[in-house]
Amino acid sequence: MTRPPSRSAGRSPDRPADPPGVPARRAALKLLDAVLRQGLPLEAALDRATQGIDRGDDRALAHAIAAETLRRLPDLDALIDSATQRPLPDDAKARFALRIALVQALALGTPPHAAISTVLPLVDGGPRKLVHGVFGTLMRANKSLPEFPTLPEDAEARWQNAWGEERVAAAERAIAAPPPLDLTLADSAATDALAEEMDGTSLLPGHIRLASGSVRELPGFEEGGWWVQDIAASLPARLIGKGSGTALDLCAAPGGKTMQLASAGWAVTSIDSSESRLARLRENLARTHLEATVIAADLLKWSPDAPVDAVLLDAPCSATGIFRRHPDVLHRVNPKVIAEMSRVQAQLLARAARWVKSGGTLIYATCSLERAEGEEQLMAFLAAQPDFAIDPVSVEELPAGIIPHQRGWVRTLPGMLGKEGGCDGFFIARLRRGT
Repeated sequence: MTRPPSRSAGRSPDRPADPPGVPARRAALKLLDAVLRQGLPLEAALDRATQGIDRGDDRALAHAIAAETLRRLPDLDALIDSATQRPLPDDAKARFALRIALVQALALGTPPHAAISTVLPLVDGGPRKLVHGVFGTLMRANKSLPEFPTLPEDAEARWQNAWGEERVAAAERAIAAPPPLDLTLADSAATDALAEEMDGTSLLPGHIRLASGSVRELPGFEEGGWWVQDIAASLPARLIGKGSGTALDLCAAPGGKTMQLASAGWAVTSIDSSESRLARLRENLARTHLEATVIAADLLKWSPDAPVDAVLLDAPCSATGIFRRHPDVLHRVNPKVIAEMSRVQAQLLARAARWVKSGGTLIYATCSLERAEGEEQLMAFLAAQPDFAIDPVSVEELPAGIIPHQRGWVRTLPGMLGKEGGCDGFFIARLRRGT
């Protein structure tokens, strides 16, 4: 009688069942493989890598191991290379297994015996002996990881060239600690009372910052008076301000900026190409009791029926500005990716410009630390669109610690708001169409 295949995570039918604790480590290995060899985003690979793992805490552990490994990859590899006669290939399973064992023991607080025993089943034969030997050598030598992770060489070189050594050092400090939890409020008048109730701080009206927290258990979640949104990500919609006209939120999902615009009085139409992400946007609108017209469409093919008063384009980008939350971007993004994203941004900007009324506002934003997706993109747009000009952002419109560029745009960088917990990297330009 043929038996059905086992549902153990990623296990072929002829392989024995994994001992306790091993499925989470096997899933972590799959996640690292998806990011480092296949170039997939960590979050996009999570469901497939954890298929067959029923416990939520095991899935969370797999994610935590993979994410922390990606945060500290150069330093983990340096330790491994210091204990081997010849460097292991970057894609060798033994190197992946050692990364997982070491990050648990040196960064996540897992007892060394548990860290190695749950990793050895991932490798066979000679590599298993190698993994065990290298791990033991490093543990006996009391090796440790540096306080602040080392950035990958290519990211460090790009950012040092663009922003200088001080910002690179700030990025290393920023990635070492979990980022705070930022909330945007639908009603800024409730800021002080809710901040006190949550024991949080506010950097702007309508903003609350918490050290951490379980989102669904925070006061006011069910009532829908706020949503999670990094303070830098909240600036593009803030710079449009209040209004009663028509607004387009392009690439809108999961909806933070849509909700900002709706709560500020705008009649919002939100467009995104992803049906699954739009489902989250609709859920967010329902929870917050805010209204917007939601459309699933390709912006390179879709057009509105008529020009609008305000357009917000938070364009697809390399996402290097959110490296604190998503360290996989440091290992997936390269000059080719940046160039391709820049090409898409230029196309979207040219289309979005047509949809702005005379005298209307166009906001261009990217969560990127790359000049090609920010300053250089803006200069090219202004050269091609003489009827648009920068509408300079004032200091009063921004949280203390973020200063607009002398030409009027906003660039948030590692180290800004450092004492308050930092912020994501963003580029934001507010443009006005001539009358």
